[in-house]
Parts: sequence; C-alpha cells; structure tokens
Amino acid sequence: MRVRKKPGAYEALVEDEKYFVEVPEAHKGSWKALFGNDNPIHAEFGGGKGKFAIGMAVQYPMINFIMVDAVTEVALKAVERANELDLPNLKIIKIDLQFAENYFAEGELERIYLNFSDPWPKKRHYKRRLTYREFLKVYEKLLIKGGWIHFKTDNRSLFEFSLNEFAEIDCIMRHISLDLHANPTPDNVMTEYEEKFSAMGYPIFRVEVSFRV
Repeated sequence: MRVRKKPGAYEALVEDEKYFVEVPEAHKGSWKALFGNDNPIHAEFGGGKGKFAIGMAVQYPMINFIMVDAVTEVALKAVERANELDLPNLKIIKIDLQFAENYFAEGELERIYLNFSDPWPKKRHYKRRLTYREFLKVYEKLLIKGGWIHFKTDNRSLFEFSLNEFAEIDCIMRHISLDLHANPTPDNVMTEYEEKFSAMGYPIFRVEVSFRV
C-alpha cells in the first residue's frame, strides 16, 4: 500500500497525548503501568488506519490494545478515529517491527494480531513478510507462554507461505479457515481491507497460531 505523504502529519501525531505514545521504548516491560491496570495486552502489528484495533477496544473494554504501524499518515488516521471515542484501553505507536524487541518485554503480550499484512509478493522479499520464521521467533519471545497469534489475509500465496512457516517451526495451528465469511462469527471485527475484499467476493483466510511450551 502506497500512502501519500501528508505535510505536518508527524507533528500532528505527536501532539496527541491521549492515544499516541511518542517514545514507546520507554514503556518496555511496563505497558500495564501506562494503561493503569493489570488487564491483558493484545497488540495488532500493522494496524493501518485503526478500524480493527478501535473496534476491538470498544468490544473488549477489559483488554488493553496496542496498535502498531510504521507509517505516520495511517497512524495519524487511527489517532483521529480514536479521538471520536473514549477508549482508555487503546494506545497507538509508530515503530518498525524489525525492532519489536526494543519496545516490548518478553512475555508482555497475550495475543498478537496480524491482519492483511503486506504480502511482499516478490520471492526475493520473503524475509520481509511478517509471518517469516525470524519474525515468528520474535513474537514467541514477546508472547506469554500459551499466547496466540491471530492471522487474517486475503492473499492465498501469503497464507500458504505462512502455514508452511508455522509448520516449519512446529507451531500449533487451530481454526484454519479458507473462507472466513462463509461461516461468519458474530465477534469478528473487520479491517478496512477485509470489508473491501469480502465485498468483492474474495475469500478471507484465517488461522490461530501458538508456540509449543
């Protein structure tokens, strides 16, 4: 996804003190203290404009949500959306996920969501995919023992690649769906991409993944 640069976007982003966390590394190991409670923390890696994270924060007020994205303009859009509501259980950060271990301590997250991640379709770019095994090894450190990754995509090639990566490092997989909306679940919160592609008739692929203890 190519995002048009917006002059002044970063300045507008850092002005928000309610949802945007400008220096997330300062909260590594102490995110619960920032939220002011001991509730579980779920993180969406690659949150885009925030529809999913905001929807989840509304639906599950006793869970803390951290939306992560690397693009200033989309993070700003998420902040603007969040400011239409009062969500004390939501924070938004702008980081490069290659360095996720700089921002979260081991076992600090209970769940990670990977929604419609960039498929990086060229073969030479496979290591950039967020389900590549080296990323998975990082997620394993950040998750509590028995924590789960929830992965959704419209891209069949990325889904097949991801299943192979999960299998390669002996992950536990459950609830594998090749067409999520054929049997919709009432608690499914859709992203912008999910709404778009499902409306066009494309199947949505989904799986839940955990690491063996």
